[in-house]
Formats: sequence, C-alpha cells, structure tokens
Amino acid sequence: MSTAPQTPLDDLMPEVAAIIVEALNLDVSPSDIVPDEPLYGDGLGLDSIDMLEISLVISKRYGFQLKSDNDDNVKIFSSLRALTEHIASQRSK
Repeated sequence: MSTAPQTPLDDLMPEVAAIIVEALNLDVSPSDIVPDEPLYGDGLGLDSIDMLEISLVISKRYGFQLKSDNDDNVKIFSSLRALTEHIASQRSK
C-alpha cells in the first residue's frame, strides 16, 4: 500500500504547530493540534492576544508581516492548515 507523497505543506505544518505551542507556552504537543480544528475560540481556544504573539513569531521566522487590520485574518487564523497555507504562500525565507 503506497501513501501519498509529502507536500511542502505537510512538511511545514508540524513546524507551524511547534511555533504555536512554543510562542504561547501551551501544554499540548504540536502533534495534538488538529489541522482543520479552529485555533480561535472553540478548538484550541486561543484569543486575540495569542494571535498577536503567533503573528510576531511568524513575522520574525518567515520574513513577512501579519497585520492586525488584514481583512483575511479570520480566514488566515481559522485553523492550523489555513495558517500554514498562508505562510507557504507568503514566506520569503
């Protein structure tokens, strides 16, 4: 039985999950973050301050700004998968 080949997104998602856990000092393993569960509110239970912390770390790590006034933030931070896809499309490093 063959498995689907790894995509760049599959490689990046564990890294982004680790950033979330490290940035917020969460008491969960990065592998416990379900890719399609909400990060905000229900799901992982993060709030707007958490999102700001994550944004700062992502900006430093990947070389692009996540601005608080971006109309797409609700979509970008909707899940680990959505955030990873956004990083993959924007990063310069």
